[in-house]
Amino acid sequence: MVSCITNCIEKPIRIGFERIGKFVGLHPWWFVSLPLVMSASLGGGFYFLQDLKSNNIVEQFTPKNGRAKVERHFFQETFPQTDTEFSVLRLNTDGVFASVIFSCKTNVFSADVLEEILRIDGEVKGFIVNHSSRQLTFSDICATVNGKCYPNALLDVLNYNASNIHLVNVTFPMFCQSEFNCIYFGNDISEVDVDDNGVVQSAKAVKLVYYLQENSTLGDIWLQGFVNLFGNSTTSLTEVSFFTSISRQQEFEKSTASVTQLFAITYFLAISFSIISCLRLDNVRSKVWVASLGVFSTAQAVLSSFGLLLLLNVPFVITVASSPFLILGIGIDDMFIMISSWQRTNVQDSVPDRMARTYREAAISITITTLTDVLAFYLSFSNPFGSVRSFCLYAGTGVFFCYLYNITFFGACLALNGRREGENRHWLTCMKVPEEYSTGQSKAYTVCCVGGSYNHTTGTEEVHPMTLFFRKYYGPLLTTTWSKVIVILLYLTYVAVSVYGCLRLKEGIDLKNLALDESYVVQHYAAEKTYFDYYGPNVMLAVNGTFQYWDENEQQQLESCIVQFQELDFVKNISTFWLQSFEKYAKETSKDISSEAEFKTHLNEFLDHHPMFRQDVNITNANITASRLFLQTFNISSEKTMLNSLRETAENCQWPLVVYHPAFIYYDQYTVIGHITVQTISVATAVMLVISLVLIPNPLCALWVTFAIASVILGVTGFMALLKINLDSISMINLVISIGFSVDFSAHISYMFVSSAKSDVNERVVEALTHLGFPILQGALSTIVGVVVLSASTSYIFRTLFTIVFLVIVFGLFHGIAFIPVFLTFTGFCHKLWQH
Repeated sequence: MVSCITNCIEKPIRIGFERIGKFVGLHPWWFVSLPLVMSASLGGGFYFLQDLKSNNIVEQFTPKNGRAKVERHFFQETFPQTDTEFSVLRLNTDGVFASVIFSCKTNVFSADVLEEILRIDGEVKGFIVNHSSRQLTFSDICATVNGKCYPNALLDVLNYNASNIHLVNVTFPMFCQSEFNCIYFGNDISEVDVDDNGVVQSAKAVKLVYYLQENSTLGDIWLQGFVNLFGNSTTSLTEVSFFTSISRQQEFEKSTASVTQLFAITYFLAISFSIISCLRLDNVRSKVWVASLGVFSTAQAVLSSFGLLLLLNVPFVITVASSPFLILGIGIDDMFIMISSWQRTNVQDSVPDRMARTYREAAISITITTLTDVLAFYLSFSNPFGSVRSFCLYAGTGVFFCYLYNITFFGACLALNGRREGENRHWLTCMKVPEEYSTGQSKAYTVCCVGGSYNHTTGTEEVHPMTLFFRKYYGPLLTTTWSKVIVILLYLTYVAVSVYGCLRLKEGIDLKNLALDESYVVQHYAAEKTYFDYYGPNVMLAVNGTFQYWDENEQQQLESCIVQFQELDFVKNISTFWLQSFEKYAKETSKDISSEAEFKTHLNEFLDHHPMFRQDVNITNANITASRLFLQTFNISSEKTMLNSLRETAENCQWPLVVYHPAFIYYDQYTVIGHITVQTISVATAVMLVISLVLIPNPLCALWVTFAIASVILGVTGFMALLKINLDSISMINLVISIGFSVDFSAHISYMFVSSAKSDVNERVVEALTHLGFPILQGALSTIVGVVVLSASTSYIFRTLFTIVFLVIVFGLFHGIAFIPVFLTFTGFCHKLWQH
């Protein structure tokens, strides 16, 4: 009964497409002209492409409403930074800076190496940039403390004299010149050897950082000059890597340009593959122009969909640049299905009748795959990552236009080609040629000037050799008992390896992967990881609310909360806390701070003597409404664990505490990427099941389609982890893609299986493989051809796309022509339900 219901939905759709096909066959020129006009008109949206490019890393690759962004707003409002008292520790953002790491295999604390470092430091501070007829140096735009540029502490301690290294006992990680003047060197010196007193004897790396005022225009100009300087600078004793606060963004934006040149190569390969696939020795039945126009149809789809969304002011993120490769593969796949259905029609029928039958058989099949692809993309539009939302909107709209133009433009081209074939005209010259060669004609004449043969018994075109292979050899072999056993064992092995990989999956994007491989940014990240990976960020911990700091009982309660933080494995100590410093100050100066009035009075005196601490205390209407301290982290094994542990510890305290560091903006992805991916895939898979139940006239076989989706996603996720690809916003996009592609393969076979008139399940599998085995293989290969050039990309984003799409296609192909056909033979009663 359920089968009848789904058939009653599917049957009128088939009839509707049959009428559309006939109408297209009667009026092909209308359906050629209108799509051309539409794509040309919508293509005007590309005029706005530059204005709508949106590649801000924080906006596009971190959660839209991430918790850290809310926490950042709180710290910006509660603890505003003071321009004249710059402090790296108290930055609410990454800041505006340039960084350089000097490393050597011997000892950077030797006088000659320090001389080289000081020379480079002098070049950095001395180079001139021009802006609005002004000449600027570092000292003109540097971040300041007490009217002086914020220094590099090590060089400042050495008084910018390399020989002083033998006179100054630099201790590590903390170097104190007085009670209130301690310098933390954990993030400035690395690979340190110290003596029993903690004095540095040798080190392998030194980092210098140059901070600027937050003036975007002047700062960007100077930072670009910094990059140019190090692009031409040479060193003899040290290896140098450098980075600026704008480098990641600049290098990221180069990724789009790196892949643009691959478009032409891709379309050339796609056209070549399509032509070769559709090429016949028969000069009439050869479909060279049809194949070329099928690829052109997908190009129109990209032009129309992108143009439309650009006209609607939809942001264009770099991830969108990969979608044309996918749209191309999907479009060619549908084209092969249409051509395959056309070839099974009777060549003696009229073109409108042949088109009607073609649409009746093929249109419903490509409608299923298009619906699933489009919905898989559109359902992901609620994703919190801007890069995913933008990609899914552009890709989903592109697939829809691809389907629209396949039904209209490509269908019309197929009809016009049918007219040519009906008149037995040559595919290249359009001259009429004889169906059979005449006696006495040369072989060359036969090869070049004869064509139009067909099977006079069935009235269909001559069967392609690959179709014969699937009918005579592969299909019968696959349905033998031993083949089924082997396929099942292969599938169980596939599942086992996939599950093992899933258990090893890591989350989060490595920011260096946003730059091109040869970028100086990648070198800097490598140096950071090698030399400065032990000490983590100085995390801000704020007490958000009025608190009686002078009350001993409340102080003890607060201290008990702070102790919980100090007991965390990755928290080394409290690096800075104004209250501790204030209590030392009161003790040294014999101040009584046990009462509220005295505490507040002496606090103001203390803050006047130590103005830097004023940024850590929010005093409103003479009340301390908020204050903060800093936790030094180290030896962080997992950013996700660190972030969650800090937040959980803050929530468990009876006082309202807030933790934050600018890096948490990026770490937030770790907290959401896993469950967002599962949620997206689950919802999309459920919708795929509903569509399959409605359009495939058998509930059990629709369940097999859904099973194929889950199975392919499992395999892609597992092998993705084994190939060292993390689950991030980029790979999440590809997992969404895998939903659509896995449906494409399994839906075609399942639909043909339940539509077969054969009584035996093995015969129906053979028939399904005969009709669709080669088109599915063509579609798989065409998709790989569509993305294969991305494997040569120097961008991680596009290489990852190729890797995962390759996995999707290979696994989807195996499901479509091996796993699912074998599993379908175990559902022998499906056909009986279908007949009812």
